[in-house]
Amino acid sequence: MVTLPGKALTRRALLAAACAVAGGARPIFAAGGMRLAAVDWAMAETAMALGHPPAALAELIGFRDAAVMQPSPDTIDLGLRGAPNLEALSLVAPDLILSSSYYSAIQPRLERIAPVFTRALYVADEPAFPKVMALLGELADRLGDPAAGARLQAAARSEFAMLAGRAAPFARRDCLLFELGDSRHLRVFGTDSLFSGALEAIGLRNAWAGRTRFAFAAPIPLERLADYPEARLIVVGHIPPQAERGLGSAALWNSLPPVRAGRVHRLPELRPFAGIPSALRFGHELVAALEGRG
Repeated sequence: MVTLPGKALTRRALLAAACAVAGGARPIFAAGGMRLAAVDWAMAETAMALGHPPAALAELIGFRDAAVMQPSPDTIDLGLRGAPNLEALSLVAPDLILSSSYYSAIQPRLERIAPVFTRALYVADEPAFPKVMALLGELADRLGDPAAGARLQAAARSEFAMLAGRAAPFARRDCLLFELGDSRHLRVFGTDSLFSGALEAIGLRNAWAGRTRFAFAAPIPLERLADYPEARLIVVGHIPPQAERGLGSAALWNSLPPVRAGRVHRLPELRPFAGIPSALRFGHELVAALEGRG
């Protein structure tokens, strides 16, 4: 059985910079604030970081599973993101619905309920990180709270700079970021992914320069890892038990220079289509893993 180092950090204060801006969670129906509903998770996460948590959220249970900041117990579940319960959404009576280009097909129906704030955050071959950073200010402006956006952008940049200082000793080697599907196939995160942008923000480089497909990851066979003998291998997320057992006895895997040299680092389940809070969490998890504290 292969043993990959790394363990999820507690969420403790790893996003203290983001949460400090919010000043703690505001009541969902705060006086004078907009009542929000979100069908897009990156939008929901950003609104929460700004201190404007949505009153209703699509796929609430799934969101909570890997959430950097937990929604209020009073948050209403709207059902599927791509097909939200419009009756429930109407009953929420939001002032604003937070969406993205993923859900453009249902936007006309959403607009019959309330104004929609939407952005194309994840577009193939376009870096996502600058867009989610800019979203902090854009959404804050739309919510009438521009100061929160400016504070959170400054706090996030400061946090990334701190992480870059800690990551500097590891900058000589590029990082190959991937998810394992089974013991013979993986998906590599490209330069248009959130994780690659966060990697760059902490002063590290993505070893993968090739094209990606949907999900901003390129499906490749395990053999392609042999093309990166000098890289650090960063395994993101849960590894299926069968895949983990298979890797332990896989001659190819065990012959890879990064594996033999102990340059394999494992990160917990992280959201690839999220906002700056998740990008910061990725940075903290990666630096801790590189330092041997994961």
